[in-house]
Amino acid sequence: MADDGAPIEPKKYQTYALQIDPDQDDKAKEIKLCNFSRPHMRAFHCSWWNFFVAFFIWFAIAPLLPEIKETLQLEKKQIWTANIVSVAGTILMRFALGPACDKYGARILFAVVLCTASIPTALTGLVNSATGLVILRLFIGIAGGTFVMCQYWSSRMFTKEVVGTANALVGGWGNLGGGVTQLVMGSVLFPLFKLGMSPEQAWRTVCIVPAVVAFASGVLVIFISDDAPKGNYKELKKNGLMPEVSAAASFRSGAANFNTWVLFIQYGCCFGVELTMNNAAASYFRTKFKLTTESAAAIASIFGFMNLFARGLGGFCSDKMNAKMGMRGRILAQTVLLIFESIMVFIFANSENLAGAIVVMVFFSVFVQAAEGSTYGIVPYVNPPCTGSIAGIVGAGGNVGAVCFGLGFRQLPAKNAFIVMASCIMGSAVVGAFINIKGHRGLFFGQDAPEQKAATLAVPAPEDDEEAMDNEEK
Repeated sequence: MADDGAPIEPKKYQTYALQIDPDQDDKAKEIKLCNFSRPHMRAFHCSWWNFFVAFFIWFAIAPLLPEIKETLQLEKKQIWTANIVSVAGTILMRFALGPACDKYGARILFAVVLCTASIPTALTGLVNSATGLVILRLFIGIAGGTFVMCQYWSSRMFTKEVVGTANALVGGWGNLGGGVTQLVMGSVLFPLFKLGMSPEQAWRTVCIVPAVVAFASGVLVIFISDDAPKGNYKELKKNGLMPEVSAAASFRSGAANFNTWVLFIQYGCCFGVELTMNNAAASYFRTKFKLTTESAAAIASIFGFMNLFARGLGGFCSDKMNAKMGMRGRILAQTVLLIFESIMVFIFANSENLAGAIVVMVFFSVFVQAAEGSTYGIVPYVNPPCTGSIAGIVGAGGNVGAVCFGLGFRQLPAKNAFIVMASCIMGSAVVGAFINIKGHRGLFFGQDAPEQKAATLAVPAPEDDEEAMDNEEK
């Protein structure tokens, strides 16, 4: 047993399967990937799986767009309008779900969002016009808000020493859904459905499969997991182990922090890039290299499959640099990854050979996702009691980035759009120099406080302590 004699209190678990730190609210000090025990590793696996499913249904329609475009006689701009709306609709969700996590925890919100988003996913076959496609993708897009719960939950379960790796792994394996959906929907299920029906009937019915999986996952997570190491928020509040929190105060405090918005910009230039590629990759390869829908979808899926290790690698590097150089190391890792990401996009934009484009895309994807992982290695330090709100705001930055890049692809030739994207990424790397977290040294200024033991994502502040949360910024 890993619990080392902590005083008995009215919490759900008195002993744990992992080594924990009583000074950090019983968070785990280690990650055991093959362990599924409650509460820590069960939350870890539920977090990435539910985000994976959410990502899968969010982009399940993407590899089918060439067929939908042909059936409905749509233009390029109409398709890109639907793509942009699919990520724009998630922005408000992420802003709202951040403070909601601070108040209610991730488990219940995961269930609500997954079950809700599964309904429009199942109704994909009813689309008959460009307007219908836009409305459908707007409502399916709420699934993207689950990223906030994914990052919040792992921050709630793991100590500051390993939270970068934990956040990166659950986020990366969840993002893997973007690659898997390209392959499964475009190269497996769609051809399978075509065996017994026309291509139009196939794309109109195939999305029912992921919708059913999403609804079932949403229901299941309620019963098999916990909100926090010591139990569910409802019981913790009832037993006096957790005070009530004001979602509004949490959001206000997180939004007032300058560092939140720097990370918002940087996340827009990595996760926003990934979302754009999830929407564009299959169509880009199909059009530029004259491939079939199935082949283009298979190639596009490679971008998402790098999430299997790349985002985790970014978080791991962030943790290792933190061990050597403190917060300065985390910021340095973030800056370097963004610079290399920008370089890879420039090269990809000028790739005229299919094999070369695929190879460059692999490296491009690795740096994109590693930068995502390093971003959320920094987030839990910005203002620990408001981590949910900050995670939501920064996460929304990814969607804002995707909307901006999507507008570029809607209005410009693909090559020019990629060059604009690369330039923005390079600019975001530069603004990392302005990150200045209280008690931590930045790249060029600031000092580390003598003692940095403050927990990442401590128990949220009580409702009557709003002033204290506001003053924490000063």
